[in-house]
Amino acid sequence: MAGVAEKVFALVKETVENEGVNLWDVRFVKEGASHYLRIFIDSENGVTIDDCTNVSHAVDPIIDEADPIDCSYYLEVCSAGLGRELTRDEHFTAMIGKDVKLRTFKAVDGTKEFIGRLVSFENGTVTVEINGDNKEFSRKEISKITLEDF
Repeated sequence: MAGVAEKVFALVKETVENEGVNLWDVRFVKEGASHYLRIFIDSENGVTIDDCTNVSHAVDPIIDEADPIDCSYYLEVCSAGLGRELTRDEHFTAMIGKDVKLRTFKAVDGTKEFIGRLVSFENGTVTVEINGDNKEFSRKEISKITLEDF
C-alpha cells in the first residue's frame, strides 16, 4: 500500500501547493472493510476546513484520472496536526529544534520510548537531545517519531 501512497504523493504535490498549502504526507490504509486515502496538508498559518475542502476538490479529479488505486476507497484531506508523524527526510530536516517523541522497534538502554529535542538528521541518522545528552538513532530502528506538544 506504500506504493499507492507514493504514486498519489507525486501526482498531487504540485496541485496541493497551488492551493497555498504544503503536502505533508499521503497514506493509503485499510481499516476494517474500508480503504482510506488520507492526504495530510500543512501551512505556516495553520490549516482550515476550507483548505481541506479546496485541496480535496482540486486533487480528486487528478487521482480519478490517473486511477492508481484498484479498489474503492474514501478520500480524506486533513491537517497534519500538532502531534504529526515524521515520515520523510524533509520532515526531519524541517523539524530540527522541535520536541519529539520517538519509539524504537527494540529496546535501547532498556526502553523503547524517548522524548527530547530533535538536534539533527544526517544520512539516515536522527539525533535527539535527551536530558542534556545527544542520542543517535538509525531511521531503521525507529518505529514511529512524532512531534511532542507539551
